[in-house]
Amino acid sequence: MQDNTFLACCSREIVTGRPAILGCPLDVTATYRGGTGAAPDAIRIASDSIETYSPFLDADLENSPFSDLGNLPLSGESLESSLTNIERAVSEILRREGRPLCLGGEHTITLPVARAINTVHPDAMIIHLDAHTDLRDSYEGSYINHATVIRRVHEITGLGRLIQLGIRSGTAEEFSWMREHGTWMEWGPGLDKTLLRRVGSRPVYLTLDLDVLDPACLPGTGNPEAGGWYYRDLERFYEALCRMHVVGADVVELTPGLDPSEVGTITAAKIVRELLLILGMNR
Repeated sequence: MQDNTFLACCSREIVTGRPAILGCPLDVTATYRGGTGAAPDAIRIASDSIETYSPFLDADLENSPFSDLGNLPLSGESLESSLTNIERAVSEILRREGRPLCLGGEHTITLPVARAINTVHPDAMIIHLDAHTDLRDSYEGSYINHATVIRRVHEITGLGRLIQLGIRSGTAEEFSWMREHGTWMEWGPGLDKTLLRRVGSRPVYLTLDLDVLDPACLPGTGNPEAGGWYYRDLERFYEALCRMHVVGADVVELTPGLDPSEVGTITAAKIVRELLLILGMNR
């Protein structure tokens, strides 16, 4: 693992009951524009421009301990080996009662994380924020990749444990699948109560594909899709998330090299700060 820091990082070791950043720079199955492997370190660097205090949450990372475990050494590894390493590392965080915050990398990292989460929290809800369905059964001859990952996750969790928000791109078959399985949910003002009712008291794992945001907010992603959320939509979601028992999260699909302005990378760093604070809240 690399020797990196993030914001006011206070520990390199897993701390019981606290969030732990784990860099998962997987960049293997991209089919349009790659470069997600650079994201974890780019987010860390961009964090230098962001205060530790969140006005929205009225909370400060200086008063909310967390750890940064660096990046897993995935370069040159096969996809299968990389996924095994991610699952093993996340399982260790959970075994020591930490709360993983995984920084991708491509969205495929969610599959091994979900496997680890499901072992410890077999009733956990998966909330999926994304522009894309990621529900294909196979894509370009591959069964496991960024376009099939949520289908594979659903095979682990089973019915009733997946909620998808922000979706606006996919095949007709994928949209039909979402309607049939009841996973797709509209998001907007007043819908937080509906979301909270569906989640109930169950633990929650959040997978956040940054292309859920409109390209005007976050252009640095491999498959930008017009018509997305703006940051205020995400803050409205945070308000609901703060009322849930969040046991882990991932932030994926940032491609820093596609955004010379670094606006998207800085936005991603702010999102990570908010999630660290939410994961660190006492419940």
